[in-house]
Amino acid sequence: MDSFLNRFRTEPLSSVIFVMDYIQLDFNGLRLTLYVWPKVTVTGTPPLSEGGPGYRDALCEFITHEVTEVRESSTDGLVLIFDMGTIQVNPSAADLVGPEIAMGQAAQPDRGEWMVWQPGKPLFESLT
Repeated sequence: MDSFLNRFRTEPLSSVIFVMDYIQLDFNGLRLTLYVWPKVTVTGTPPLSEGGPGYRDALCEFITHEVTEVRESSTDGLVLIFDMGTIQVNPSAADLVGPEIAMGQAAQPDRGEWMVWQPGKPLFESLT
């Protein structure tokens, strides 16, 4: 099965947009909106969580770096792997704040290329 997340492979992160209660990661027109704050790991350091010291700086360090691999699994959630670390969305039930965990959108919205990850749906079936 072709994963929507595969579209992000080889794309560099071009911006991190912090909105009131979610973030958007832009990859030159491909956008991943995360409604649950991801864990951020820069190689050689412990994972960082939203609200912790250095979290936002660590996210911005990924700008200009390309996604080298993507992973989707019920144990790891959504994982973007870069040469210098990972951005991972794998919420617990307590982390959920709405009906969506993440949404991916392609560069041409008129083509209808998008994907929504929700609790209780594939990949996050255990979250209801």
